[in-house]
Amino acid sequence: MGLADIAAGIEVTDHQRERGVAAVDDTEGSLADRLAPFADELPCPAAAAATVAERYAAGRAVDDAGHAAGVPPVTAAKTLHLLGEQVSPVGPRQREIVRDWLAGDLSRTDARELAGVGDRTFALAAYVESHDPLPAARAAVEGTLGAGEERDPLGDARSDVDDLF
Repeated sequence: MGLADIAAGIEVTDHQRERGVAAVDDTEGSLADRLAPFADELPCPAAAAATVAERYAAGRAVDDAGHAAGVPPVTAAKTLHLLGEQVSPVGPRQREIVRDWLAGDLSRTDARELAGVGDRTFALAAYVESHDPLPAARAAVEGTLGAGEERDPLGDARSDVDDLF
């Protein structure tokens, strides 16, 4: 077998086709339709929750997303929390203080003063600490809220520097 036989059928082109990474959207229906089963557990109607999630995923602030959906900003923050987003208005130490208040170890006045926040911020922090996100609702918005995250689609296919050691 000669070189001509090996090279038979090979074509030379002057440009390369961009292949990219395949993406699959396995969501069916609108976001509002996917959130409808959770309407009783969300603090706003499913359509408003969908608008909040879409605007927030597009990079809008929580209050802007709430205004776009026609709900107060605190309702938008509660909705995003239930959908699995990290929207706590306080830091780790302040969260511990809120947990102590929820456990009955501190009075509300003492806890609010120790946390150094206003009534609205304290109330939202208490809501975040006392309500767990809804995993099924998070799955319903996976394609929407996950779209804003910067993830490397080929990250699992490549080695990391630590793999060399």
